[in-house]
Amino acid sequence: MMTKEDLLVIEGIRKTFGGLVALDNVNMKVKKQLLVMLIGPNGSGKTTLINVVSGIYRPDEGRVIFNGKDITKCRADEVCRQGLVRTFQIPQLFTKLTVLENVLAACKENPGTNFLKACVKKTWINEEKEATERAFEILNTVGLSHMWDKKASELSGGQMKLLETARALMSGAKMILMDEPAAGVFPSLIDKMFRHFVDLKKKMGITFLIIEHRLEPVLPYVDYVYAMDRGNIISEGKPKEVLNDEKVIESYLGE
Repeated sequence: MMTKEDLLVIEGIRKTFGGLVALDNVNMKVKKQLLVMLIGPNGSGKTTLINVVSGIYRPDEGRVIFNGKDITKCRADEVCRQGLVRTFQIPQLFTKLTVLENVLAACKENPGTNFLKACVKKTWINEEKEATERAFEILNTVGLSHMWDKKASELSGGQMKLLETARALMSGAKMILMDEPAAGVFPSLIDKMFRHFVDLKKKMGITFLIIEHRLEPVLPYVDYVYAMDRGNIISEGKPKEVLNDEKVIESYLGE
């Protein structure tokens, strides 16, 4: 049964590709202001599930409910406008723009980008100032304010992922879906990155659903874990409970 605390509800999701069953009756709930991790061996269906939730794939059966609304048939851009924002294992940034410009690009409904209003400065200058101030606040929150004028291409891999997080926040994200944010990042920066995520959870009420393979450096920051194998959820609960579950151990050993 869905409660007021459930921000994301996944009910009976099934997704096939020809004769391959990628997702088979998947059910999940993600409560507000939690950092939830989705684990499983390669090919277990994790990324396919995130693609369904974010509107990239349409499920064959089941439904996805976000913030009380059925978004199953929504396109990816419509899902994003609802406040459910996706980031990628390889950051998708505007590498020739600065850090600040990347964040401002995610600002919704900026009148300065309107063809007619752009010619009349007084119709958008105040909102432009407010957007810039908010962008700096967000950059400060994720620890990138000192790099605001650097090109995105000059950032490290971990900093690029923090910049993607900043863009998600600028777009009005209530929940962020992340595909392996720790991949290719030095352990010291993983720790820093996830401390920022915890701060965002506490200060801004952001909810996270993260796919991750590098468990050891990430687990201390995780509230709840779902484990997948062969298109099914095989375990859920607190991190230690799930990692000690025999079904989870067998799924990794049999990979």
